[in-house]
Amino acid sequence: MKKQIITISREFGSGGRLIGRRLADDLGIPYYDKELLSRIAEESGFSREMMEEAEMKAKNSFFYSLSSAFGTGDSGPDSLSLNERFFLAQFDTIRKIADEGSCVIVGRCADYVLRGIQGATNIFIYAEAEDKIKRAVEEYGVPEKDVKKIMNDTDKARANYYNYHTGRKWGDPVNYNLCIDSGYISIENIVKIIKDYLELKLDR
Repeated sequence: MKKQIITISREFGSGGRLIGRRLADDLGIPYYDKELLSRIAEESGFSREMMEEAEMKAKNSFFYSLSSAFGTGDSGPDSLSLNERFFLAQFDTIRKIADEGSCVIVGRCADYVLRGIQGATNIFIYAEAEDKIKRAVEEYGVPEKDVKKIMNDTDKARANYYNYHTGRKWGDPVNYNLCIDSGYISIENIVKIIKDYLELKLDR
């Protein structure tokens, strides 16, 4: 099998993480989601918890941009802000993982990091609000009274983080090879669609 690198970006509640895991299992290739953060932390020395918190702080785009813009005043890489250093560590680790072979990577701007890489396929999973809420409550265990706020805050943070670091718009179809509404199709069938797409893409 030729090297297949699949990146999955997703709206909260769309099932993107579940789809990524199932796809990796079906293809028999490594899967990186929370595992990616652990590896970034191991290779960079940064705290995994601090990196997770940094992304969620992006739900306020103004303050995230402000905190990212100001460095330490030193010279070289150490002059960058902590947010920028986190992103560069993430960038380097994702590139290393892609060099190692086939994999599925969820989130972390991986579609941007691996732009132009041969064998990379970028997927965006989305759904209508009512479908995302239903999945978040029933499958993720999010309390019903909190689900709308968590969904909105998470997607806002993901969008602002992506837009700031890539200069592109999160969720814009032009950034992806395949965009799928997960509200109308089972995870099993979505995985089948992706696998069929990968085969057709290889045949091109």
